[in-house]
Formats: sequence, structure tokens, C-alpha cells
Amino acid sequence: MKRLMLLLTLAGPPLVPAQTAHVFRGKVIQVSVENKTLTVLNEPIEGWMGSMTMGFPVENSEVLATIHPDDQITATVYDGDFTLHNVALVTPVQASPAAGAALRLDQLEAMALARNPSLRQVESMRQAAEGTAHQAGLYPNPTVGYYGDEIRGGYSAGGKQGGFVSQTIVLGGKLGAARRLATTETGQAAASVELQRARIIYAVRVSFYKVLAAQRLVDVRDRQSALASDTVVTSRQLANTGQVDRADILQAELELHQAELGAATARQNLRMAWRLLAADAGNPELPQAPLEGDLDSLPDLQFEGVVARALQESPEVTIAQRTLDRASAALDSARKAPIPDLTLSGTLAHNFEPIEGTARETGLQGGAQIGVQIPIFNRNQGNIAAARAGIETARAALDREKLRIRRMLSNLFFEYETARDTASKYRTEMLPRAAEVLGMYQSNYQGMAGPYPPVLLAQRTLFQLQVDALRALEGGWQSALAVQNYGIASNAR
Repeated sequence: MKRLMLLLTLAGPPLVPAQTAHVFRGKVIQVSVENKTLTVLNEPIEGWMGSMTMGFPVENSEVLATIHPDDQITATVYDGDFTLHNVALVTPVQASPAAGAALRLDQLEAMALARNPSLRQVESMRQAAEGTAHQAGLYPNPTVGYYGDEIRGGYSAGGKQGGFVSQTIVLGGKLGAARRLATTETGQAAASVELQRARIIYAVRVSFYKVLAAQRLVDVRDRQSALASDTVVTSRQLANTGQVDRADILQAELELHQAELGAATARQNLRMAWRLLAADAGNPELPQAPLEGDLDSLPDLQFEGVVARALQESPEVTIAQRTLDRASAALDSARKAPIPDLTLSGTLAHNFEPIEGTARETGLQGGAQIGVQIPIFNRNQGNIAAARAGIETARAALDREKLRIRRMLSNLFFEYETARDTASKYRTEMLPRAAEVLGMYQSNYQGMAGPYPPVLLAQRTLFQLQVDALRALEGGWQSALAVQNYGIASNAR
């Protein structure tokens, strides 16, 4: 007797819904540390919920200590789950300053972090990684379907019709391993966010101190131009008494033209530096304003301390460590992959075939199947070997990154110490002496005990030393900032 079996497999309702992640934004109305909740007026979330004020449980409740009413927050939510995950305080966008108002470094940093699109980009990538990690741990859905056997009746006008359900039971901790692997990728994404933050902050600080130096240079060049103008007037007066000749007047006028050109160039340099700072702050239309900062006090950095912190705190080291963590998780997942899963299947059908010798139908009948795949040929040995090699690759990359940071900081520290010592020499030795020389020549000239040309030379020397000292200070800050940022290159845009 031939038997006909028809299995129509249909996708059944999931045991655990495949949840979609959404970005949640809103204004805090009330904070309850005790209940670990936030009452928030949220912005509409397209495709899920509209704007409303309600209490939300918070997963990372430790952040509640830093949040207050009227703060703006961002978080991650999932379909059907009103818990706020990864709650973070949104740094307010700084308004453009009023004309003439001085700006501080912390204001510009906050502005850059709130406005820079590259930070939003890597933050979105981190949220995507979190969604992937959440998905990786979900249990497989069951399968339900129709079961039929001899549905045309057979020789006895019988046949069976009913349904079946099957479910794969994941064994060996494979779901947990997959979740841990995806979580390490989330850690990599979070480290990338910190790396981009460091790059943005570094770019703003570099531009900030360039503008500070440019402001100071404008002042120096303006004083030099004013003094050169006075020198021309004085030279013409001295020419009337026969104390200087035509050549002296022409030399004074030439120095005035040079000073005026220097002042104009300094202003152009300030405008250029300001445009770069405004771009790094994410606000290209930011009107030029004075900056409030201390250019003269270079930070006191110690090589061994900076290196020790860099090896612990550098985002680039963190990314390399997270890569190693991921490689270890990948090996664990590869080792668990060949552990067979258990497949369970149950059938319940009505048998219409009559019981022998009677007219009564057989009725409901059930059946069950249990299956397991035997890892004889494919034991995932190739992927396991590749994962082991991946660990060695990641470990070598981490060691190489640490050596690279040490080497780079050695070079940066040489530049920093050279610039710091040079700036100190100008401040404590050269500028005081140049000012003293100028004072002596001026005193001699005013007492009719000396000629005027040495006064001009001393003025020129003092102003040039002031310009060189400013350049040394600016170079010192650029090197110090690079050291403090552990050599992370700027990539703020």
C-alpha cells in the first residue's frame, strides 16, 4: 500500500518577538532614583508611539544620579518594551555668543560634541551594534504546519489529517556564545564613539590655542605698528634739528610699512584660525569673538605618567583590546557550533480509518520525533582554527598598538619638552633682557648720551622676540595637546 504524506510548513507565531530598536529622545519631567524610573515627555517615534508624558523604567539606573528635571536625554527602546536602555544626557547646543562676548574652551567643546555629525554617525553605529547583540540571543521560532496521510481515503476510505509543531532546542550554550560575540562588537562600537569624541575635542583644543596665539600676535603687531608710526614722527622732528639724515627717515618709514604689513597679516591669520575653530566646533557661522584662556601656562607633563595612562585609557588601545575580546568570543562560539541541537516534532491527527470489524473511526492519534545531527564530518574544525589564528592576530595587534603609542609619545614628548624649554627661556631670560636693553638705549637717548638708531634696533629686537616667544608657546601647546590626547590624530569632520 502506497502512502501519501503531505507536509505544509507554515511559519508559526514567535515565542520571543524579534524586536526593532528605536532612538528615544525627550525632556525629563521627574527623576525617581528609588524606583529607577524617569518621567519623560518624549518626541514621537515613527511607527511605534507618539509624543506623551509617562514614566519609563531605566536599565542603566546609575545614570539617574546625573540627570535632573528639564534635561534632554536620549536612549534606545525596543518594540513592545518601554524600558529605556543606554540612557545618556544630551549636551545642550551652545547658542552663538553675543557680539564681543568672550568664549571659553569648555563652551566650544560642548558645542562641538553637540553639533558634530561624525559623532552622531558613530553613535548610530553603536546603537545598531546593540540591536544586533539583542537579536543574537533570541531563541529560534517554532514551526507549525498541516499534516495529512492517505488523505484521499486509501483502500478503506480512511486517511489522517491534522497538524504538527516542531521546535529546535539550542544546546551547548550557543545562543549565549552568540550573544557574547555580538556584545563584544557593541564594545568595539562604543570604543569608536570614544575615539571620535577624543578626536573632536583634540581638534577644538588645537584650534582654540591657535586662535589665542593669533589674538596675542595681533596685539604685538599693533603695538609694533604704533611704535613704528611714532618713530617716523620722531625721526622727522630730529631731522629738523639735524640729528638724523634723510636715510634715517626713510629707514623709519620702511619699518612702518613692514609693521603695517605684519599687522594686516596677523589679522588675516586670526580670521583664518577663527574659521577653522568655528568649523571644528560644528558652527561655521559662529561670529568671531575674543577667547578667554591662559596661553602662557603650559601644562606640566611627565613622560612615564602619560605613557601609563595612554596604555590604560587610549581609545585606540581600547579598540585593539575589544578586537581581542571579540576574537576570544569568536573562538568560544566556533567551539560550541558543532554541538548538535535537538529537534523535537509532534503530530496530532484524526484517523478516519475504521477500527477493524466496526464502523467506528480510529480517532485522534499522536506522534513524536526527536532528532539530533551527529557531527561526524563537519566539526567546524576549519572555523575553530581560523578563530585561534584570529586571537593571535588580535593579540599581536594590541601589542603593536601599545608599542606604537610608546614610540609616538616619545617623539611628541621631545617636541613638547623642546617647546616648553624654549618658551620658558624666552619668558625668563630673553624677553626681560631685551626690554632692559631697550630701556637703557631709550634712557641714553633721552639724556642726550646716545644716538637714536640703537633705540630702533632694540625695539625691533624686542618685538621679534615677542613674536618668536608666541610661536614657541603655540608650538608648546600643540605638542602638549597631542601628548595629552595620546597622539590621536584629529578627524573631527
